[in-house]
Amino acid sequence: MSEEKFDAKVDKVSGGVKEGLGKVTGDKRTESEGKVEKAAGEIKEKIADAKDTVKGAIDGLKSKNNK
Repeated sequence: MSEEKFDAKVDKVSGGVKEGLGKVTGDKRTESEGKVEKAAGEIKEKIADAKDTVKGAIDGLKSKNNK
């Protein structure tokens, strides 16, 4: 797992925890911050997935051309 993907997962988890804490305590600000952090983590994860896909395609083309 790449460092980018790991960081994205950390953001998602911590955002989810913060969102849950906000819900339990009735703190709308903390809940909103958690939602934003979680969404940012999901976006970062999708970007990391796209980068991995492109890198895999490039590596595949390189190995195909070296044969």
